[in-house]
Amino acid sequence: MRPTPYVASLRVYEPLAAFSPADQLRWKSISPTAMTGDEEQSRALRRVIRPEPPSLRSDGAHILDSGDQRFVAPWSTAMRCWASLDRFKESLPDPVTQFFLPPALEDALSVNIEDMEDRVPHILTETWIIPPRWFSLFEPGDRLRGRGKDGPFTILRTDISSAKRRCEVAHSAVVSAFGAGSIEGEIATLLAWLNIFHPESKVECDYGGLALYLERALLENGEEGLDADSSIEDVALSLTGLASGDGVMAGRGYERLVSRWRRVQAYEQAM
Repeated sequence: MRPTPYVASLRVYEPLAAFSPADQLRWKSISPTAMTGDEEQSRALRRVIRPEPPSLRSDGAHILDSGDQRFVAPWSTAMRCWASLDRFKESLPDPVTQFFLPPALEDALSVNIEDMEDRVPHILTETWIIPPRWFSLFEPGDRLRGRGKDGPFTILRTDISSAKRRCEVAHSAVVSAFGAGSIEGEIATLLAWLNIFHPESKVECDYGGLALYLERALLENGEEGLDADSSIEDVALSLTGLASGDGVMAGRGYERLVSRWRRVQAYEQAM
């Protein structure tokens, strides 16, 4: 089983040439068959148990070889763990955070953090759900399903120019239907993140261990496992409805999507 079976990831793989010469040498040495996913998750778990300052020391990366070109998505696990902890701290009142994050530990985690303020992670993660806006970046033909050593998997992959174009369409549909707001802001933030990277990058959504829970939920609902997952189509239907002013269509796609992933989220409470 995966070290963190409840995590899904959205990754941007940049061309090897987009990195510094030192990084290029390091990324060239990674075998395309290396199990980088398990190692990334294991390292993240270790840092949760034994926090480390988010230093800029060498880290691992996911590798994607396409044709004769190599693409790389650095893990940046220390930075991502620190950012997650910081978001957790902001979600609680100040008097409460000291019980979860002692001042001495917070000071240790903040060492050299100024040097990281302009660094952008190549990987975004969510637990127990995949945000609808992630699905808006892909089309059904971008989807790859199968079974591996950890069980069923689903990966969505496209070029970054297509992902950005679809993200812009999603943003326009939401703005036309609802105007500015939290949903519009989340899509705008996603588009801004994509715009940071090299124009020849690849974008990938990996269901991770959620593929197993989704398959189980679909089978329990009398459906044909992962083959019945139409999350991309549901989001596309909802956006088409919003763009055309058809609330019934928009609601139908959104309800199908939400009901499917709500069953996956229910497993969190059952564990």
